[in-house]
Amino acid sequence: MTVIQIPATTATTVVTAETAEPPVAAASPVTRSLLTCAAVAAPLWAAVSLVQAATREGFDLTRHPLSALSNGSLGWLQIANFLVAGVLTVVGASGLRRAMHGTPGGRWAPRLLRINGVGMIAAGLFVMDPADGFPVGTPYGMPEALTWHSYGHMAAGSISFTALIAACYVLGRHFGRTGFRGHAVASRVAGTALLVGDGWAMSGGGAGSLTLAVGAVTAMLWISAVAARYRRGR
Repeated sequence: MTVIQIPATTATTVVTAETAEPPVAAASPVTRSLLTCAAVAAPLWAAVSLVQAATREGFDLTRHPLSALSNGSLGWLQIANFLVAGVLTVVGASGLRRAMHGTPGGRWAPRLLRINGVGMIAAGLFVMDPADGFPVGTPYGMPEALTWHSYGHMAAGSISFTALIAACYVLGRHFGRTGFRGHAVASRVAGTALLVGDGWAMSGGGAGSLTLAVGAVTAMLWISAVAARYRRGR
């Protein structure tokens, strides 16, 4: 009987090929530029929003949503923040589509991210009504009747958040199918954080605007982290 021996180096190569995580192709210069937009959008939006939340008179994050910063004499700053972050997200979605082409979730994750960006732009254009003591001088409590642009803001926010939650879960499936289990868990945690935060705020739970802010920033920053990862070709 003839015994065929496999060299140790060959066996090692076979094991490594079977167990290693699948590599991500290096991104082209155009793709990296597009992904930069997605990577920058969330940190920019979060930084501008949270700095205002900490410094603007009368604003209380446990009572006022970050969208309320679009009101008052400095409201233009938050409006611009929504518009710029929304445009960066829409552009960045094209980069994510290029980077994820041919992979599980490679169609829907970018599409959902683009919807999220369009929702942010609409949320910036449709300003919510002043309420609950902000800006300073506004009566406490909710207004008796909402304006059309306040309804528009709520609709845009709902669409944007729903798309962002779905994008996180699609990325969870994408990373799970491609072997990156840690990233898959992080994607689902980010989506769940926003889902819970939004649900808590909509149900009128205590400090609902704070939980919503935490969920939204968590999900947005994770999307930026994913874009940055693909930009580095990892």
